[in-house]
Amino acid sequence: MQIKFGTDGWRAIIAQDFTTDNVARVAFATAQWVKSISTQPSITIGHDCRFGGPLFVETTIKVLCEQGVKVYAHKGICSTPMISLGCVKLNTTAGVVITASHNPPTYNGFKLKSNFGGPSTPAEIATVEALIPEQTTIPTTSLEEWMTKGLLEYVDLETLYFNHVEASFDMTAIRNSGMVFGYDAMYGAGQKITRRLLPKNLVYLHCEENPGFHGQAPEPLHKNLLEFSEVIKNSTDIEFGFANDGDADRIGCYDNEGNFIDSHHIILLLIHYLHQYKGMTGKVAISFTVSDKVKKLCDAYHLPCEVTAVGFKYICEIMINEDVLVGGEESGGIAVKGHIPERDGVWMALVLMEFMAKTKKTIKELIQEVYNIVGTFDYDRYDLHISEEIKQKVIANCKTDVYKNFGKYTIERKEDIDGWKYFLPDGAWTMIRASGTEPVLRVYGQAKDRASVIELLDTVKATLLA
Repeated sequence: MQIKFGTDGWRAIIAQDFTTDNVARVAFATAQWVKSISTQPSITIGHDCRFGGPLFVETTIKVLCEQGVKVYAHKGICSTPMISLGCVKLNTTAGVVITASHNPPTYNGFKLKSNFGGPSTPAEIATVEALIPEQTTIPTTSLEEWMTKGLLEYVDLETLYFNHVEASFDMTAIRNSGMVFGYDAMYGAGQKITRRLLPKNLVYLHCEENPGFHGQAPEPLHKNLLEFSEVIKNSTDIEFGFANDGDADRIGCYDNEGNFIDSHHIILLLIHYLHQYKGMTGKVAISFTVSDKVKKLCDAYHLPCEVTAVGFKYICEIMINEDVLVGGEESGGIAVKGHIPERDGVWMALVLMEFMAKTKKTIKELIQEVYNIVGTFDYDRYDLHISEEIKQKVIANCKTDVYKNFGKYTIERKEDIDGWKYFLPDGAWTMIRASGTEPVLRVYGQAKDRASVIELLDTVKATLLA
């Protein structure tokens, strides 16, 4: 079978296509790639909580070591940002994370990270893809033997990350703020480090290892976090809640009433805090699916703003070449200045908690500060699980401008950087795009309030499926 990397790594169903034999093929190609760019090739590697993680890491290590690549491996679960940070701190040629991120529990995946601590570039991914052989063998040499030969070394990436956080945040202010925070790990890789960082300030949920994620895709969207929302609603103490996906590089948040705070609002809050309160500057880089309210805030603060195709790798390319203050996606993958050019859900939560602790304001009060500049808005997204035939029909209609309106909503203009974004009256917009990681068609919508967003999305969905 041909192995292709999607928007963020290669992902496939465990035991169907994601097998030790196929992982070995990708590992072999990865080894050839790092050997072609370094005279002393090395890789940082780890896995999240998914089924088979240790087995697939072991397979990858054996292939890499057999090819003469030095491997630094973390024992136990770790987050994707820990691997990326490890690449920087250990100065390895690249990083490998065995994870399928937010995909359903039947999936696992293989993510590649670069030496600079972020996603490998599209050019690097293409190089690795071209090097994947039709088949390869899994070496029988044990991990213990590779350790003896000096090609395998175990490292504690969690402690490395913990120390990096302690050096970068005013953790004393957060811990002594008197605030209680809620955390839903979604059974993912953020569970250990978050409880270690905030042992007394945290009310936690789903912070145990469950490779099946209790049957639910670990994606931090409100529809997947209803139990967490209720916990916050029924609590008199929790002032702010956050959740991470399976490998903890994405974030979803809640206010003290259990209302979901989407990534558009999070990006706005980060820009507001880092620029207005901390005096930091730099470009803001956002994916095509992010709200135009971000551009409005950047204009108000005289910050440059660049829109990219969907995929954090495009934002990362800008971050490693330019001075970027905040880079973010609609899906909850966000990075900030002063850290690695990588999505990091735990890090973003710490920035927001520090913001609250320093200002002694609630998250709702801080959001209102942003609203005072850009205006109020709400947002949501529908993931349509439809047949390939209908999906292709919708895509063809978008390409040929079949849609002139969506019910009562007149299309004022259209952009097609990556998918199709339709701008509608009164500052509303909708967008249609096929997922790069799942067999779904995504429909995005923004309007003035919750009821208006749902009405808009229902109308668009009905038009597409008519």
